Amino acid sequence: MPALSSLQPRRRKVLFLGAAAVAAPALAFAQQPIAGGRPISLVVSYPPGGGADLVARLIAQPMSRFLGQSVVVDNRPGASGQIAAGYVARGNADGSTLLLDASSFAVNPSLFPKLPYDSQKDFAPIGVVALFPNVLVCTPGFPAQSVKDLVRMAKGEPGKIAFASSGNGSAQHLAGALFESRAGVQLVHVPYKGGGPALNDVMAGQVPLFFANVASSLGHISAGKLRPLAVTTRLRARALPEVPSMEESGVPGYEVLEWNPVLAPAATPAAVQARLRDALRAAMEDPEVLARIRSLSGEVFPHRDPAKVAAFLQAQQEQWGKLVRERRIVAG
Repeated sequence: MPALSSLQPRRRKVLFLGAAAVAAPALAFAQQPIAGGRPISLVVSYPPGGGADLVARLIAQPMSRFLGQSVVVDNRPGASGQIAAGYVARGNADGSTLLLDASSFAVNPSLFPKLPYDSQKDFAPIGVVALFPNVLVCTPGFPAQSVKDLVRMAKGEPGKIAFASSGNGSAQHLAGALFESRAGVQLVHVPYKGGGPALNDVMAGQVPLFFANVASSLGHISAGKLRPLAVTTRLRARALPEVPSMEESGVPGYEVLEWNPVLAPAATPAAVQARLRDALRAAMEDPEVLARIRSLSGEVFPHRDPAKVAAFLQAQQEQWGKLVRERRIVAG
């Protein structure tokens, strides 16, 4: 009988070849083009030039490089993201159609009794691109120099101090409503038909307060046209290191984030979802993408596990749903 030691190298070789034979089909499938190599449509729920569009165009090219096929941005704005989400929910579940939405994805189920999709059942989470802070800004001549000053003034004159938003049920409206709840104050909500007109009136002194996106307001802050009071995250923002957070400013439990989920139709095969998650991860590890995200005060979403992404989406939906119900907020 041959010595055991003489059999071990041969056995190892057989085991290696056997493992390779099992792994080969999976590896070959992973390298196959998605949807037969057709261009992948990254459907954006908001118009060109906005935050969601910017994020989509940031990740499209590096995803294309990773996959070896085109990822094309397709803007389908309207109805607070419902048009794009409904289109993707009904789209081909082969990886050729993806949705890039905004944080309104978690708000819409509470604001709109009838949606053209089921946010819980019709989508598979591929990932969340990044988390972006907002910032509470005021017109430069506003008397309050801090959030504590603002809260003191608001409690002294309930229902007298106003904040602008881009409309009923908008992100700015919800940020203001959450501030009222957490700070124990009563403000006046002034809805506009869009964030641009609202921001212009705040800079002109027509309305004193606005919960702005950091990226869109940074230039105005630098130019002295707006004055920041606090960022809406629990930590300070990279682009505004001198501006305190709401937590630091005496408003505990206050956090409002802008974020952009990437979602596929729910019936998309698991192997295709995994390949798309790998492509998104590769995009977020690209140095140029990372630098651009950070220049906008964004932080890369820390979780890649789809279960944790789904848990984040669920938690956001529950948080905003509770606020919408308690404050009886309706869409404008």
